[in-house]
Amino acid sequence: MTITILGGGGFLGRKLAQRLARDGQLGGQPIEGLTLFDLTPPPSLSAPFPVRCLGGDVSDPAAVATAIPAGTRVVVHLAAVVSAQAEADFDLGLRVNVQGTLAVLQACRALPAPPRVVFTSSVASFSGGQDAVLPDDARQLPANSYGAQKAIGELLLQDATRRGMLDAVNIRLPTVTIRPGRPNKAASSFVSAILREPLLGLPTELPVGEDFALWICSPRRAVDWLLHAMTMDTTPLGLDRGINPPGRSATVAKMLEALETVAGPAARALVRHAPDPVIASIVGAWPATFTAERARRMLGFSEQEALEEVVQAFIEDDLQATRAERGL
Repeated sequence: MTITILGGGGFLGRKLAQRLARDGQLGGQPIEGLTLFDLTPPPSLSAPFPVRCLGGDVSDPAAVATAIPAGTRVVVHLAAVVSAQAEADFDLGLRVNVQGTLAVLQACRALPAPPRVVFTSSVASFSGGQDAVLPDDARQLPANSYGAQKAIGELLLQDATRRGMLDAVNIRLPTVTIRPGRPNKAASSFVSAILREPLLGLPTELPVGEDFALWICSPRRAVDWLLHAMTMDTTPLGLDRGINPPGRSATVAKMLEALETVAGPAARALVRHAPDPVIASIVGAWPATFTAERARRMLGFSEQEALEEVVQAFIEDDLQATRAERGL
C-alpha cells in the first residue's frame, strides 16, 4: 500500500506519519511507500518503508500530481490555510483551500484506480453558536470564509466519489487541542495556548470568557480517527461523505480546571483575560456541541478522552519536544 499525506509537515501530518512508520502496515496490508508533501519538504523519518519528502504548493496541479503518483491507494488531505488567516486573506484561502482541493481531485482522478481520500474538514463549516446542538444531518451554513472553503471541498470530493473518481471520507475535525509547537494563525489557536503555554511556564492570553464552550478533540484521538477513515468500509456512508466525529464539548473554565488538576494552580494563574472581539466573532459562530451519533453507532469512531487525560497526553507526547523547538 502506498500513501500520500498532503500537509505532511504540520503537526497532525507528522503524528500520522510517525504512527504509520511505527505500525508498518495499514488495515492489515504492509505499507510500501509514504510521501509527505508540504510547502517546504517535511523532515524525513525512520520507517520500514521508503519515505519521500516533497515541497510544493498544494494549489499547483503539477506539484500535487508528483506527490500522488500512480499506485497511490490512500491520500490524506490536511493541507490548508487556517481560519483567521483565511478570513484575513480571502484570495489566499481560495487558492489554497479551494484550488488546492481541486488539484487533489484532479490528481486522484488521473490514477489507474480510485484512491481513498481522507479530507480534514472542520466544525467551522457550520454555524449556530454557543446554544447549538447539531445533529448529523444539520445543514452546513458557514459564518466564515475558512468554513465555506471547507464545505466547498467536501462537496467537490463527495461528487467525485459519486462519479467513481475517488472514495472520500470528509472528517469535520473539532478544534484539536493541545497542539504542540508555537501558536498559529487559527482563530482557535488560543484553545491550545491556554493549556500549552502554562505547561511551558509561559503566560498567555484568553480572548473569550471562561464560560465560552468549544467542540474539541485531542491529537491522539484525531490521529486515531484519520487511521480509521483510511481503512473503514465506506458503504454505509452512501452519498453523504461528511462525518462529525465524537469530540467533546468543553467550556474554557473546564479546560482550565483540568490544567489546574494536572499542573497545579500556578499553571492556571498564567492565563490572563484579554478580550479580542475579532477572534470572538469568528469562533463565536461555531457550534459548541454535535450529537455525532452516526460516527459512534454506525461507523466505529472512538470516543474522546477526558480533559485531564488530554492535558496529561500533551505532557507525555509533546511537552519535551515543544520545549526544545522553542528553545526553552
